Amino acid sequence: MRVLVIGGGAREHAICKAVCDSGGELYSVMKNLNPGIKRLAKDCFIHNETDAEKVLEYALKKKIELAIIGPEAPEEAGVTNVLEENGIKVASPSKEAAEIETSKEFMRNLMEKYKIKGSVKCRVFSDAEMAKEFIEMLDGEVAVKPIGLTGGKGVKVAGDHFNSIEEAVKYAKEVIEKKIGGHSKVLIEEKVVGEEFTLQAFCDGNAIYPMPAVQDHKRLLPGDKGPNTGGMGSYSHKSGILPFMTPDDYEEAATILQKIVEALKKEGRQYKGVIYGQFMLTASGVKVIEINARFGDPEAMNVLPLLKTNYLEICMAMVEGNLSNKKISFENKSTVCKYVVPEGYGIKPVAGKEIKVNEEKIRENGGLLFYASVNEENGKIYTTTSRSLAIVGIAEEIEEAEKICEKCLQFVEGEHIFIRHDIGKKELIEKRIKHMEMLRG
Repeated sequence: MRVLVIGGGAREHAICKAVCDSGGELYSVMKNLNPGIKRLAKDCFIHNETDAEKVLEYALKKKIELAIIGPEAPEEAGVTNVLEENGIKVASPSKEAAEIETSKEFMRNLMEKYKIKGSVKCRVFSDAEMAKEFIEMLDGEVAVKPIGLTGGKGVKVAGDHFNSIEEAVKYAKEVIEKKIGGHSKVLIEEKVVGEEFTLQAFCDGNAIYPMPAVQDHKRLLPGDKGPNTGGMGSYSHKSGILPFMTPDDYEEAATILQKIVEALKKEGRQYKGVIYGQFMLTASGVKVIEINARFGDPEAMNVLPLLKTNYLEICMAMVEGNLSNKKISFENKSTVCKYVVPEGYGIKPVAGKEIKVNEEKIRENGGLLFYASVNEENGKIYTTTSRSLAIVGIAEEIEEAEKICEKCLQFVEGEHIFIRHDIGKKELIEKRIKHMEMLRG
């Protein structure tokens, strides 16, 4: 089967590997030359991934039978719709279904309309004065969010990014005036306290099949300090749930995703592809932080290498609406993923610096390497302003997987790189467990 994967990050490298492992002939459209994808693909087209007409032109020329979209921006640009209108199957949601991610306002309204559990107190404002009243009503204990896409970097939370009502109002005003996220609107939500986790699921428009839960680490620095990033790394446990969760928490999150898919169908926006919930486990159960219309990045790299079922068969089952007839299974292993990023990432990243990667040594030591936003020129790898590459360790226990990951990170060298080393370490996981125990009382 001739398969086109759209996107050039580490998540897409993991998707491309799964496509090839499932016997697909790989083609790629990406805006940067990802060396990992380039080696796997029969052919690559370096171009803007949101240019639907050019993506279609390339897909028709290469006689593509199935397309998979990695990032959210091409979905928002209607790439799925254009491909499907021209007879190409797509295992990713349409522009209308993807609005569950591309508009936080739409997502919150949908949950309210269909009385889906897990919502939080929230309102959308286009007037900073009215936003101020709502922020004051919640005593400044709020999350301030742009409505549209900001690459996971636009959300600011009380206690983490600001410490007063005035600072929250100032950022809300900035979001409205500068149209951060593409709209002169801001979403104000009550701050929820707990432990964040990701649940990804395959979806065929009717049924979902949830994958192992993953915990991502958005903050740049050890101990969850520093600015928000696109994600510095993540881990998963062989049980499929995380050490601070119960099976009931997992079920609650999966039920919320199922209800959202049903609500989208009722709205005439049938959802096909991978969907995921960013959830907060609180003292009063599971709350929705956001819903995303794709695999997570880095979370895709925790789950895809564990997939035992043929990935392309799952993609076809999602497209054809018969996922419930498919037997899907994952290896019962733990994973730890850590990103290598350019120095200054999240603030003022240093681009164009060389990174040396000893791929053979990483392989020999049991690690998996996924290239992200780098450029390959004359056989050398250079940083861009975004994340550079990820290393994944897989083992029985998280502790073991973390050691493999750390060992393999030694084979990545560069004067201007940064890694958050505490991800997956015993101390940090124990801190998460204690935090949940305290909240649950």
